[in-house]
Amino acid sequence: MNNAFDPAILAALPRTSGVYLFQGDGALPLYIGKSVDIRSRVLSHLRAPEETSMLARTRRVDVIETAGEIGALLLESHLIKQLSPLFNVRLRRVRSLRSIRLHQTAAGLQPRLSDFKGSEVHFKDQTQSPATKVFGLFASKHSAQQKLRELARTHSLCLALLGLEKTGPRGCFGVQIGTCRGACVGREPRVEHDERLLNALTATQIQAWPYSDAVELVEERDGWVQRHRVENWRHLGTHCSRGEGERFGAQPPEFDLDSYKILVKPILLGLSRNGLTARC
Repeated sequence: MNNAFDPAILAALPRTSGVYLFQGDGALPLYIGKSVDIRSRVLSHLRAPEETSMLARTRRVDVIETAGEIGALLLESHLIKQLSPLFNVRLRRVRSLRSIRLHQTAAGLQPRLSDFKGSEVHFKDQTQSPATKVFGLFASKHSAQQKLRELARTHSLCLALLGLEKTGPRGCFGVQIGTCRGACVGREPRVEHDERLLNALTATQIQAWPYSDAVELVEERDGWVQRHRVENWRHLGTHCSRGEGERFGAQPPEFDLDSYKILVKPILLGLSRNGLTARC
């Protein structure tokens, strides 16, 4: 049996939250994962036939424990972007993002795709106007358009009014097959179409930063405290009560979508599963 999976070594893996790294012969890890129960998650890899190639190249499993789940998620995302493991596909750094913005025209609301600028991380300055809101955040123009097409199907929106299709005297193709309610030919009031569009996009809206400055998400386990400092959805770093104030995870100044997805619920709810949000 591969030394990495010696029963004694597996038994020694912690049943706590943290990050694990499958290490091969090279300096960089083959795969990085996270779990609230590291031993259970590593064992699940051994039962996955599709991971045979990765497991055959693994020589050991390294572990970095965290005080809670938020820390594990942030550290996993940070290490994957930093080290680009061969067998990790998700969480790699995305160099540019596209967003959906709504522009008010004489006819009605018009969704447009635009590059997401770093200055837009200051979401606390957003107002309630649809034109100031940012929707989505996508790795490519294609994925943003696919999202709009998905919303058109589920909310009976007009592809022509979304800028995804041309229309003629008889309206868009959706009118002819019954998937569009006819806003493009005046059969449905444009205001009703636009209200449906805004409601459909609301679930994808990037939330406004709710504080005037940075806050800390605090996680604690058995007297061990980790403080994750966050501002404008950017993870500025983690301070640990162990290791003489060890810090990890500080990201570049640009907005990171994965960090946002990890942090948005704990920040908006005001607490994480094992801690609370504290103003600093």
